[in-house]
Amino acid sequence: MKLNTRLTLPTFILGLVIVTIPFTANWNLPLLNGTVVRWIENGQALWLLFGALFTLSYIRPLSRPEGEKQFWLWAAVWWLVLLGRSTSWGRDYFPDQPKLLFRAISVVLIAMIILPVLISKHLRQDIACRLRNEPLPLWLLAITICAFLISDTVEHHRLLAPIFLHNAQYGDLIEELYELPFMAGLFLMNLGFMQRDKQVESATIRFSEPQLAK
Repeated sequence: MKLNTRLTLPTFILGLVIVTIPFTANWNLPLLNGTVVRWIENGQALWLLFGALFTLSYIRPLSRPEGEKQFWLWAAVWWLVLLGRSTSWGRDYFPDQPKLLFRAISVVLIAMIILPVLISKHLRQDIACRLRNEPLPLWLLAITICAFLISDTVEHHRLLAPIFLHNAQYGDLIEELYELPFMAGLFLMNLGFMQRDKQVESATIRFSEPQLAK
């Protein structure tokens, strides 16, 4: 596994956001009886859906060679799984529907993550190749993981929660705010991988083009 230790401007901004979020509880922001949190949750759902659609439209997985095709279809499904998880598999928007329906949705989406890895040899090979050769953005990865862990810490009131939650009344808001840099970090990493695949594709096409006779 290779690591890219370069600190980019978007990564630096996400780091500042993570440091700033706990102080929003000191600003006495109006919560509007949970309306603000619901707005953020709806925005997150739209962002996750955008992540799936953007991946499919930008990288066009069906036009990619074997291995890459399966990988990018699998990556798009990951966005849908995150979307499902963030909306309680749709229960948040359709609370009157039977619980069995949402359980079925969760089973289907999770199966779409697990089964391709078990079934597709091309996918497993591409994942292994990327783990060996893809330069992972170290600082972006660290900030993304930190945002997720802090959000989980606040949500479940773990030992370090008071460091990030200065006012219990703002617990839900702080939790949702920390999910924003987490989702942004995932998108930036995904975009970086797609851009590298595009660059490799372009270089391959240029190299394979016949040289014009002088």
